[in-house]
Amino acid sequence: MKRILITNDDGIDAGGIHRLAQAAKEFGEVWVIAPAHQRSAASHSITLREPIDVFPHAFPVEGVHAFSCSGTPGDCVRVGSLNVMPKKPHIVLSGINYGYNVATDIQYSATAGAAFEAAFQGFHAVALSEHIDDKHEVTNAYLKDMLKEALNVKLDYGQIVNINFPGCPLSEFKGVRREVAVSRSAFYKDRYKIVEHFEGGGLRLMVDGIYNEKCEEGTDFKALIENCISFGIVNNIG
Repeated sequence: MKRILITNDDGIDAGGIHRLAQAAKEFGEVWVIAPAHQRSAASHSITLREPIDVFPHAFPVEGVHAFSCSGTPGDCVRVGSLNVMPKKPHIVLSGINYGYNVATDIQYSATAGAAFEAAFQGFHAVALSEHIDDKHEVTNAYLKDMLKEALNVKLDYGQIVNINFPGCPLSEFKGVRREVAVSRSAFYKDRYKIVEHFEGGGLRLMVDGIYNEKCEEGTDFKALIENCISFGIVNNIG
């Protein structure tokens, strides 16, 4: 039986990781080692100068071994595979993230970061994400099919499978787009607004991105705005 390690960046109590663990049970023995709290945008960071605490955690999916971790998603993969699981995983799944991990946002994503750490450690790694609202019709209908396909993809060292599910109703779903490229665009064009001025010329800034849908054909970004699942391989360094 395959050993599957699941993590995320939204925290161990997020609905997406519960749904992923439930679906993954069909493919092997499931271990969940996930952040105790929200760790979005932590990218591929790991903890070096502070201790990492791991605790057994009550989990709503029967038969799953679950642990919360004080560290980053990348830490979860490392301590999960090296210390928590009795044997190393064959597969690492990261997600289901609350919000798309496509285009240039992949470099900031801790969902993708955890998958890249898994790939770096030599495990078959898959990152999964969906629309930021609660529209899960497409995800729920196609999650197991996409997992089955992703687990059979041949990956080279440092590569991950990256899957994103659109937030449209199932009636408006347009299919799966495979072998998508990573867009060089982004859903939000970054800018910062000033929210406070301090003495001595200091500023307090808050990110205030401008929504954008301009992107290239054949990309992950384009697939999602056209109500398709994006299914592609993303390369890490190395």
